[in-house]
Amino acid sequence: MERHRRRPRLGDRPRVPQLRLLAALGSDFQNPAMAQQDPMCWQAWQADPNAMWNWNGLYRNGSAGNFQAVIPNGQLCSGGHTEGGRYNSLDTVGAWKTTNLKNNFTVKLYDQASHGADYFLVYVTKQGFNPATEQLGWDDLRQVTRTGSYAPSQNYSIPVSTSGLSGRHIVYTIWQASHMDQTYFLCSDVNFS
Repeated sequence: MERHRRRPRLGDRPRVPQLRLLAALGSDFQNPAMAQQDPMCWQAWQADPNAMWNWNGLYRNGSAGNFQAVIPNGQLCSGGHTEGGRYNSLDTVGAWKTTNLKNNFTVKLYDQASHGADYFLVYVTKQGFNPATEQLGWDDLRQVTRTGSYAPSQNYSIPVSTSGLSGRHIVYTIWQASHMDQTYFLCSDVNFS
């Protein structure tokens, strides 16, 4: 299963949040200077380089929409330590690089396999939550968008409107694929200005 083959174009208007996993994938991971330049991506590469190359495996089967029951607090960005814990480093608390956003933005996803979607859920952390110092839990999120179904396609655009947000946040996107009970869990680090 492949998805998100190309990185979101950050120059798009409105700006789109970059997925945490893809930010690390595009980094200069073999350069030791990255440990200081981008320590969060550096630690992700050190923890499991295979996770960075196999970014399309960050999903769970069989959750039946009961996400809070299958993904514990503190494990949201790894999809509940899916794939035997391959993506656990994505749950690491710290100053992940952010995309600057306004309160209205678009989540853009690329799905080479054209699975379609029963729906997308987009959450944003509540004002006051600090992703640089706190573990992400379900109570930290506020749902801002729930879509209807999307026909099989390679490009999905989900318009999102929020208000009153400033500073660092996490945009948490849940993609329920329509070809089977397969769900993707995606964290994006953003800065609302």
